Amino acid sequence: MRGAGLPEVPEQTALVAAAAFPTGTLAMRVREKLAEVFADEPFVSAFGVRGAPGLSPGMPALVTVLQFAENLTDRQAADMAVRAIDWKYALGLELADPGFDFTVLAKFRARLVEHGMERLLFDRLVEHCRQEGLIGAGGKQRTDSTHVISAVRDLNRLELAGESVRAALEALAVAAPSWLGQAMPVTELELRYAARVDSWRLPTSKTKRDRLAEVYGQDAPALLHAIHAPDAPVWLREIEAVQLLRRIFMQTYYVHTDARGREVVRKREAEVDGVPPGHLRLASPYDRDARWSAKGDELFWCGYKVHLTETCDDGTTGAAAAAGADAQAPNLITDVTTTVSTAPDVTATAGIQQRLTERQVKPGEHYLDSGYPCAELVTAAAGEGITVITPLPADHSAQARAAEGFDKSAFRIDWTARQVRCPESRTSTGWYPVQQHGHDAIVIEFARADCSPCPSRRKCTTAARDNRMLTLRPRELHETVAAARAEQKTDTWQAKYALRAGIEGTINQALDATGLRRARYRGLPKVSLQHAYSATAINVIRLDAHWTDQARRPRTSRLTRLAHQLAA
Repeated sequence: MRGAGLPEVPEQTALVAAAAFPTGTLAMRVREKLAEVFADEPFVSAFGVRGAPGLSPGMPALVTVLQFAENLTDRQAADMAVRAIDWKYALGLELADPGFDFTVLAKFRARLVEHGMERLLFDRLVEHCRQEGLIGAGGKQRTDSTHVISAVRDLNRLELAGESVRAALEALAVAAPSWLGQAMPVTELELRYAARVDSWRLPTSKTKRDRLAEVYGQDAPALLHAIHAPDAPVWLREIEAVQLLRRIFMQTYYVHTDARGREVVRKREAEVDGVPPGHLRLASPYDRDARWSAKGDELFWCGYKVHLTETCDDGTTGAAAAAGADAQAPNLITDVTTTVSTAPDVTATAGIQQRLTERQVKPGEHYLDSGYPCAELVTAAAGEGITVITPLPADHSAQARAAEGFDKSAFRIDWTARQVRCPESRTSTGWYPVQQHGHDAIVIEFARADCSPCPSRRKCTTAARDNRMLTLRPRELHETVAAARAEQKTDTWQAKYALRAGIEGTINQALDATGLRRARYRGLPKVSLQHAYSATAINVIRLDAHWTDQARRPRTSRLTRLAHQLAA
């Protein structure tokens, strides 16, 4: 590709586009207002400088954004660049320009992933909006996640075992056909693995299914032994399908040696042999990052999870206050993060806030649901100037659940003297700083002589040793949690926290407009690229609505704007 930037709009194209669309279209306004976002300079390191000239990198970037804004396939997007006048205007093409082959878009995405540029365009748009005053630091932002279904078929364990062998054989037939023909009985294997495992019906008989699992369990190690033989090319082991076959075989079968010293392979039984944890267990030989996950009792999916963060100022903070009430900025996505489906939401919180800080759009208030916070994160965010508005998990101890139990809030803590006084005015006898699950904690112990005869012992503890023990966090974390739990019970906090619910509308818009729910590609890097461009497309759609709304509204005088600012 050549780094020449988006070409100037040809005069004839501009005339026809203006005649066909007097009020303009989204594609035309993107070209007019955001052309600098699609500059070529940031893409230079990912594209060569020798060879025949190709497209400007900014052109497929713009096509990809418009493609996601209209939820089109690669072929449909390439066709739009040929027959849609407003797209030709946006790309700066002549009316008779034949466009480009749709495979250019796939190659463009692959090049971005290879050079770690999945989020490049999204970050440039956020920076542009910051410079225009549409996004600012110190405002309100909210975050939520939703599940994403992978672009692979759902396979049960038996199908996964067979398809992993077939995928490895297909890859070897392309990479090393001569070696495969000599090392393995290709004619015999072709009878079993010519067609995809999910293209035919598995046997209904348990005996036949067990026999099929046994066959797969024999073919997989035979192929792996041949690949790792001393006379086999070493590079065969680096083929991704071979590496995945090895992992899937290990998670599906158990290998042991019998009394005669023979190697025996049998299917793993979860209760007896154990299986890998969900975050390590492969779900497909074609997508090494897709994982099975569950949320509640009803949602069960194979794929990923995406986190969206957007501004949600109400006109009193952030960019909205700077622009004035009459020019309130639209809610724009400021961060998009894709993770494996098994990653808890809490693992994404720190990274989101760090990226927002690096982009100079750090929120003053960050609204999150209960899956994102922990005491450490809330305290650390407060130290960085971010107030986290979120319901912290409640105390789930037996005493807290009991209607008359003595939970931690019933005890008075003297941090200076390192003592705790219980509701019956007994003082603790032990204060032990410890490490629990990699975190600092303090274990408090009361004397058995005080607890055994206590009339309130049943409300306090049911331990066999008859004395109460407490586990506290360090002082700062303990006080943060106690204050947060007390505040979130108030009506004022509940009314304030209602602002977080608006992120659900953004997620629904992303699902409907860009097809966010289903992954278009395979692998976490490519799915991350999809979500970054989906978020960019949503921002473009909202900016277009903001531009057109501003164009329809009457101009306000500077005096009126000043009056609004003084009133605020």
